[in-house]
Amino acid sequence: MEIKGSNLLITGGASGIGRLMGLQAMEKGAANIIIWDINDKAIEIVTGEFKALADGKTGIYGFRTDVGDVESVNKSYAASVKAVGKIDILINCAGIVTSNKIFAENSAQEVERTMRINSIAPMQVALAILPDMIARNSGHICNIASAAGMISNPRMAAYAASKWAVIGWSDSVRIELKEIKSKVRITTVAPYYINTGMFDGVQSKIFPILDPIKTSKKILKAIEKDVDFKGIPFPFHFIRFWQGVLPTRFFDWFFGQVFGIYHTMDHFTGRKK
Repeated sequence: MEIKGSNLLITGGASGIGRLMGLQAMEKGAANIIIWDINDKAIEIVTGEFKALADGKTGIYGFRTDVGDVESVNKSYAASVKAVGKIDILINCAGIVTSNKIFAENSAQEVERTMRINSIAPMQVALAILPDMIARNSGHICNIASAAGMISNPRMAAYAASKWAVIGWSDSVRIELKEIKSKVRITTVAPYYINTGMFDGVQSKIFPILDPIKTSKKILKAIEKDVDFKGIPFPFHFIRFWQGVLPTRFFDWFFGQVFGIYHTMDHFTGRKK
């Protein structure tokens, strides 16, 4: 879907790749950028930055939104529609990772929060927006999942589960829209670790940590080209193929130990507050 002239809503848009995609969409000529985030101060800073750069050419709006709360989502959606008329492109970017503890050491609250923000929240946001897109027979939803949604990485079991859920749900919706012959499109994105601070401390033996600016550009390009699924880097498209053809023991040894993927979270610290 063309970004130029469109109204974009980005959840988690006040930091990380959400912020970068907002900047890049503005450069592409988006009509309006709507930022949803839970951090009031970050929204104030980012919307101020965007407005200064936009110079009146792009409308900039920010709404404090807890994407894990349905009432907050519906309230912010109503306010967003009132501000810009309609949402053309939704980018579900908000997400969390709580720790690098093994699953047995997680609290029930950590597991619930991870699933609520990473899995249920994008569904709730889509539930608020998708019916209007279907009625107009126009729109695009991009769901940012993770490569962790394709490979079972230790020390991030709940996070991996939440991203497996996003990939399955997102692609199911894509098929549903295709079967009803809707022109609304879904793009599912599964990137490797991105150097935004969210995964500070991660050490990758073979695959490089992704550059956030380049990754943001690839995601927006995937939206513009109506790509169904985008793995970043490209070889990650073949993970499930190798899982299917290789014995589990060999797959674990090759990808987990030789490539070192199973130890990437060993020294994780996360974003410093």
